[in-house]
Amino acid sequence: MSETGAPASNAPSADPVGQDDVLQAVVRADGTAEVVLDGATQRVETSSVAEAGAAIMSLVAEVAARTGRSVPVQVQDPDGLWSLLVHPDGSVEEASAALAETRGRRSQDDGADDTRQVQVVPSATAVSTPARAVGRTAGSRVAAPATGAFPTLDDLLSTRRRPVSGYADQGWRKGIRRVTGGLISPGPGRSEAAYRNRITRIQRNFDGPKTIVVINPKGGAHKTTATLLIAATFGIHRGGYTLAWDNNETRGTLGWRSRPAQHANTAVNLAQDLARFADLRTARVGDLDDYVRSQASAQFDVLASDEDAASAASIDAAAFMALHRTLSRFYRVLVVDTGNNMRASNWQAAVAVADQLVIVSTVREDTAQSAAWAIDALRSAGYDDLLRTAVTVLSAPEPKVDKQLRKRLHKHFGALTRAVLDVPHDKRLIHGGPIEFAALAPATRAAWLDVTATVADGL
Repeated sequence: MSETGAPASNAPSADPVGQDDVLQAVVRADGTAEVVLDGATQRVETSSVAEAGAAIMSLVAEVAARTGRSVPVQVQDPDGLWSLLVHPDGSVEEASAALAETRGRRSQDDGADDTRQVQVVPSATAVSTPARAVGRTAGSRVAAPATGAFPTLDDLLSTRRRPVSGYADQGWRKGIRRVTGGLISPGPGRSEAAYRNRITRIQRNFDGPKTIVVINPKGGAHKTTATLLIAATFGIHRGGYTLAWDNNETRGTLGWRSRPAQHANTAVNLAQDLARFADLRTARVGDLDDYVRSQASAQFDVLASDEDAASAASIDAAAFMALHRTLSRFYRVLVVDTGNNMRASNWQAAVAVADQLVIVSTVREDTAQSAAWAIDALRSAGYDDLLRTAVTVLSAPEPKVDKQLRKRLHKHFGALTRAVLDVPHDKRLIHGGPIEFAALAPATRAAWLDVTATVADGL
């Protein structure tokens, strides 16, 4: 008797896959998958892409073990199509062009028309060839430079292997690495590769401290939200030295939307105490903790505007410039939230020092008109170059967006600024309290990652 309870037989088992067949499998984002075996579709339902991929590979491995032959399979996943070869011992490798060539030669020897050989699909999802397969042969030597000089340290460094993209950490490809015990370690798929690309753009070196200024003279345009989320994204992926700064001339809400500190100091207090930071020999970044508010795991700080309702203090252009000179010594990235008064001297001073403008608007007629009016005013003031490199961010005010209006806004602002990007509605942003970046919907974090990478491109 067999392990399944069926009578044992010496007759050869039915071959569920022909020698030249390529099994077709589909793995979906909702954790369902299917593979066609011997003309019948085998379906699986799991809770994730990784689990679905592992289940499909187990079914194919059973076929390979039963037939005693390596089984080629093409897998369509949410990121594209790629080819694998599953061996009778359960190991898995990427299907190579050599396999196709071998089958082609066999077909020619047999006089048959081999039309079903394994096809390797060249795409961004292809698995990298193991380094050992392309290494130098034993005893190979590197020739000396053509100049005849002996090789130097710089020559040695120039021959270093370029960093690879690494193993996939998401979805189906991560599941393949896990189920095969690392025998096959796919690189990232298209979506994961795009995610890593955005992080790389954010993390690149700048040629000095950079100032990003977020504007729209209308209240409720999501300036404060944009300021916090851009700063958080920079902070998380650059490791700190990022400041979100509320540059309202009197009271803004950036301090209210961020994590509180044990002190109540604001930009006004820091402006009054700037003498503490005048001496470069004694000034320390840690001394700013008395004025800024750390945002913990988001790895950025917040400098709030004046929150004293009885205070008559305000920030003017001179105070802003003095603050900017000092803060630029301690932070690599400053993201400045502006007020609603374009005529205020500190508003104009912020635009004057901006390396990048971010023009924000909800997908509404009134906030969009306000943004367009601000652009017209800045162009009249001679800021054409700054506007051409600016980024426009359109935020969905409700779950459902007026698509016709959004199309109009893309056309208008696309002709005025370098890029126009959409960010989704997220109910976690509308309560008015401190924003917890980690609690936002994945689609929201992904959208602001795209925004921040696009902003970084212009710095």
